[in-house]
Amino acid sequence: MKQLTHYNSKFKERRFPIVLVCDNVNNAPNIGSLFRTADAFGIEKLILCGEHIHLGRKIKKTSRATEKTVSFEMEKDINSVLLQLKNENYKLVSLEITENSSPIRKYKFAGEKPIALIVGAENEGISEEVLKLSDTVLHIDMFGLNSSMNVVQASTIALYEITSQLQNTSE
Repeated sequence: MKQLTHYNSKFKERRFPIVLVCDNVNNAPNIGSLFRTADAFGIEKLILCGEHIHLGRKIKKTSRATEKTVSFEMEKDINSVLLQLKNENYKLVSLEITENSSPIRKYKFAGEKPIALIVGAENEGISEEVLKLSDTVLHIDMFGLNSSMNVVQASTIALYEITSQLQNTSE
């Protein structure tokens, strides 16, 4: 059995109405990996929000050149970004474990509105202010002792769930 590459795989390029919004994610390898994840799931755009975000050598190493092909913005104020997305009819979905969050596996993404998936900083998660702006807060069920996972892993799991459901509604 021959392993396929970028050049001979049978995956069809596709865009989904999803924007990935990062709330103060500033770890360079994580940002690079988020570019790669954004590319893999065919999302519209990656928006990096916060004061201390720099696109440098470490990002390029983990992004594997996807920072050249994924549409992205860098903004200081996440609140204005989210209000703009809300005005553009995006559903604001925060990925965070809270006392009121619901499991992402039980949520139905019907595709009636574009989605802004919001993920939080490596140590602090999503700010309380952003959670209040969100239309819904979802979490990934976890079964070990740890109560969180890396922002890239969580984003990847969430985007897989969302794009799987959206793909099934359009077929």
